[in-house]
Amino acid sequence: MSSSKFFVWLSLLLSFCTSCALATRHTAKHWPKGASTRFYEFKVQKTYVTKLCERKEIITINGMFPGPVVYAQEDDRVIVKVTNETPHNATIHWHGVRQRLSCWADGPSYITQCPIQAGQTFTYEFTLFQQKGTLLWHAHVSWLRATVHGAIVVYPKPGVPYPFPHPYEEHILVLGEYWFKNALKLEKQVLASGGGAPIADAFLINGHPGPLYNCSSNDVYQIDVVPGKSYLLRIISAALNMEHFFSISNHKMTIVEADGEYTKPFTVDQLMITPGQTINVLVHADQPIGKYDMVMGPYMSAQNIPFQNITAIAHFQYTGASITSISLPAELPSFNNNLVVKSHLDGLRSLNATDLPLEIDTNLFFTIGLNVEECHSTTPNKSCQGPNGGVFAASMNNITFVKPQIALLQSYYESIQGKYREDFPSVPMKVYDYVNGAPNNFPNDTNSLNGTRVKVLQYGSRVQLILQDTGTVTTENHPIHLHGYSFYVVGYGSGNYNPMTAKLNLVDPPYMNTIGVPVGGWAALRFTADNPGVWFMHCHLEIHTSWGLSMAFIVKNGHGPLETLPHPPSDLPKC
Repeated sequence: MSSSKFFVWLSLLLSFCTSCALATRHTAKHWPKGASTRFYEFKVQKTYVTKLCERKEIITINGMFPGPVVYAQEDDRVIVKVTNETPHNATIHWHGVRQRLSCWADGPSYITQCPIQAGQTFTYEFTLFQQKGTLLWHAHVSWLRATVHGAIVVYPKPGVPYPFPHPYEEHILVLGEYWFKNALKLEKQVLASGGGAPIADAFLINGHPGPLYNCSSNDVYQIDVVPGKSYLLRIISAALNMEHFFSISNHKMTIVEADGEYTKPFTVDQLMITPGQTINVLVHADQPIGKYDMVMGPYMSAQNIPFQNITAIAHFQYTGASITSISLPAELPSFNNNLVVKSHLDGLRSLNATDLPLEIDTNLFFTIGLNVEECHSTTPNKSCQGPNGGVFAASMNNITFVKPQIALLQSYYESIQGKYREDFPSVPMKVYDYVNGAPNNFPNDTNSLNGTRVKVLQYGSRVQLILQDTGTVTTENHPIHLHGYSFYVVGYGSGNYNPMTAKLNLVDPPYMNTIGVPVGGWAALRFTADNPGVWFMHCHLEIHTSWGLSMAFIVKNGHGPLETLPHPPSDLPKC
């Protein structure tokens, strides 16, 4: 594609009213008129909210919770000026945006940029090249994502229809978690304790907990529907540390898109969504006039981990239903129902699996899981609250990632020595029965290596990556997100990956950016390394990223970074 087409510039100022109602911000009957450039202004601000009888200060964008929706069309240029009006560091990650030729705009702190400090401004610029569908944006510093998040809706080009019946109306549903305590302080407390993360005080649907929570009988999100009409629900998980089930009482959902990519229609009663994933479903209002619950509940695959078990409820209310109608409850699977999760994954099939690598020249095998480190603190009762007096950690290939003090991309671009090592292993350093024979005499044999290590991929290499869950501490479904790319999920299964018996789908695998690696199992991903830069890969359970379940790829093309990467923006934050 020519550079002139790639960077067509026309101005369109889209403003957002911070006092708009949630229902207005999350509803759209018609596509916005197309334009080549979309401008947004984000102000990171302190805001007060009252939930569950308590008023507290949270960090938001433009005073909105969830934050403003970024609307665009395929191939649009998006420019977002972010001004930090708080005393805390901030960045914004555009989750699922593939950042072609715009690696500096990806957003993870200390990976592609240093944080936007208090009083600073940074302008993100990127093009939604060949992308459409539902994505999300969120903060990528500490646990700020708990309240700093919102939707990205990318419509097809003008005149291009959806590959499914056009809905009467569209609605955005952002699923989240809520804590009474400050999210930034929570992370510091957890890491200082060496123990596990505290459970959320509530689940939220578009910022509302629903009637099962204290003081929340009227704090309920509602979608008003017309009998006989079809609705497109854009479901986004901005949750921090939990995966969730979602269901609508007496209504089936037809999945038509996952992670911003069309899928073959697949009808379900319930679905599971991991933090970072987006799922679009069609729902037909074909039931008797009434009020129906939309519910969000926990999926917890790990053993002996406490979690919030009160469901968040929103309403799917038919026009003509009585104001005093009692809502019909929805059913959710049991919190550890892995069969429903597998069934959901089984049904995901790409509508058009183009550019799927059929031949592989780079094979990678990464183990993922938790660790327990030995306690070296002089105050073990305060700082060694992990199993057997140890300290929780997490790793890939038994290497716990340590974030650098200077952004990796800056170090790579400027050839700064000593900030990272290019020796992240392609396979585990030790071979064992990963699921059933993992070391568990913690903390004696469950330690990991610490370091800032990256894996170098040559530009154009066709990669197959096996992600293998391990039973160290506990097996668990890990939602793994790769920045800068989407990937084909060509296979998955339980137990240890065996290339001789693994069944791969090389016809219509789903194309995703975040995959829940099955509990006690594996997932096989394929992609072509055709986007130069530094790209973070991590578990999207924030506590696991804090513990070090992450790594980074550097994609090189044989030339130096000065010849292959765009120059950094003039307002790029400094560490």
